[in-house]
Amino acid sequence: MPDIFLSYNREDLARAKVFAEAFEAQGFSVWWDVGLKTGEAYDEVTENALRTAKAVVVLWSRKSVQSRWVRAEATLADRNRTLVPTMIEQCERPIMFELTQTAELSHWEGATDDRSWRAFLDDVKRFVEKEGAEAAKSPGPAPSAQETVKPGQRGELPSLAVMPFINRSGVAEDDVFAEGMVEDIIAALSLGGGVRVLASSATVTYRKGAFDLAAVGRRLGTRYILEGNVRRAGATLRVTAQLIEAETAHILWTQRFDRPLTELADLQEDLVTDVAAHLGVQVQRIEMEKALRKPGNLTAWEAMVRSVAAAGRSGGDSIATTIAEAERAIAIAPDYGVAHACLALALGTRFAWQGSTDLDLAGKARMHIDRALAVDGQNPNVLWRAAQVLCLQGGVKEALVHAERAVEINPNMDTTQRSLALALVYERPDEAIAHLDAADRLAPRGPFHHNSLSIRSVAYFKTGRLDDALEAAEAALRHNPRFAFALVLRMLYLARLARWDEARDVMRQFRDTGLPSPKQLEILVNTGLWGQSDADAHIVAVNTLWNETQTNAPAAK
Repeated sequence: MPDIFLSYNREDLARAKVFAEAFEAQGFSVWWDVGLKTGEAYDEVTENALRTAKAVVVLWSRKSVQSRWVRAEATLADRNRTLVPTMIEQCERPIMFELTQTAELSHWEGATDDRSWRAFLDDVKRFVEKEGAEAAKSPGPAPSAQETVKPGQRGELPSLAVMPFINRSGVAEDDVFAEGMVEDIIAALSLGGGVRVLASSATVTYRKGAFDLAAVGRRLGTRYILEGNVRRAGATLRVTAQLIEAETAHILWTQRFDRPLTELADLQEDLVTDVAAHLGVQVQRIEMEKALRKPGNLTAWEAMVRSVAAAGRSGGDSIATTIAEAERAIAIAPDYGVAHACLALALGTRFAWQGSTDLDLAGKARMHIDRALAVDGQNPNVLWRAAQVLCLQGGVKEALVHAERAVEINPNMDTTQRSLALALVYERPDEAIAHLDAADRLAPRGPFHHNSLSIRSVAYFKTGRLDDALEAAEAALRHNPRFAFALVLRMLYLARLARWDEARDVMRQFRDTGLPSPKQLEILVNTGLWGQSDADAHIVAVNTLWNETQTNAPAAK
């Protein structure tokens, strides 16, 4: 457990050395990656040092503010309340850190009597002493939902090694681009929290020549391997990536990404985001399939994945399964923040369909959200779920706070963007559409694309685009034919367009789900999504259609 973890950009190595030596002269133990041995895995060395350091000193410069890696380290330190940042060069800090007190040491070159340095040193000492005292009193905080624990308890996130990308262009400058792509993809995936990524130092030895993928997987202890190459094709730079299962060497996914060479400087970050987002969706799909096939002896992670998979089905007993699997995850690991958030969202969804009189269900959902925020409140996977639960319960203002924080921590997750869109659609539908565009770019046709389409449908309706709203609802149903919310939206829009025969057909479909009365429908259309006049019109349409299809309703079971 180091006293200080030093986070910096490689191009600031000389300045970082001055800080490291000054801290060591004061008796602090300092971890910085010059001591990282080739082949050491990120989770075993760097991540352990980052998570256990008593103070994380981030050196902000024009280069480090652009580094996804430094941002990721700063984000985790902020989450763990160990962040002690300083400016070593005049620059604009990432917006999420603008409100964090930051020392100004742009002028400092190592003088031990410098007043600003002495003040900063005192701040670092307070962090180190505070963390040391707390560690002596207790075994430490509950583990984060993203940490690795022993098998049979929480369970491990799927692990991924990003191999050095191969430059097939024969142009020297593309070597630098390929190396940068690897670093940026690692940083982007690490922020998402859905996969455990090894540092590039773990794979750098494989830069040249062929290698046995299965042997690489065993040596690095990784489940997946990402390979890639860059090449020029006329006026285009092409990046090809493929995801491989390490144990079998089977190719699970491959895709090509093209960018014009003339626009590459401006589009490089977008390219990294696209690669990481597509890859994240594929890993999520594969992990769901594996967890659903496993017959027993589940870890909390696997139970949580099964809960998420059930939530995506949106039909039959999916909510009951979602709740049961989330409860299983919590029983295995009681302080698993993401599992509490999953359970809260499932309970909140059931509450929205059973009616506002079921206050016990609403109270349970709120209790699990509070627990999730208490144990892992800076995890974007907790925050976006909290936002959705609060929207379902009418707490839109509080939901907006959590959704904005989730996007601030990680704007490159489709789920954070989608939850912010949901919180915005009540009053600011145009802004909601912009965030849905971002979500769809990050996860094109992902497992929860029907949610995006349904929120988009509401946003279109609220901006006066009724035909577009109907088209979006129908697209959601093509993606998930049993998604009840999209069925309701389609029915309401058809009624608004006076297409009553089609609206009655949708009501019959809806009645086939086994709902005993129109009460659930009334609650759904009166959740605050709509203005009062639209809500009143929707409720009239629902009751009319319900009564008109009464004789054709299936017999009660």
